[in-house]
Amino acid sequence: MKIAEIKDLTTPELKERLEVEVKTYEQKKINHSISPLDNPASITRARKQIARMKTELRWREIKNK
Repeated sequence: MKIAEIKDLTTPELKERLEVEVKTYEQKKINHSISPLDNPASITRARKQIARMKTELRWREIKNK
């Protein structure tokens, strides 16, 4: 998901999407610790995606004050 796509989401949709991303990220970490993933870089990409979403949520929070 690109930054432009994140900005197009409404705040409730973004929060819901963030929860899903965090759950899948944690599951990937657990799976990788048990048996190596085919693409371990997907863990890094998921972490960066979560950071982008959190940044956008924080920016909206500051903007609305």
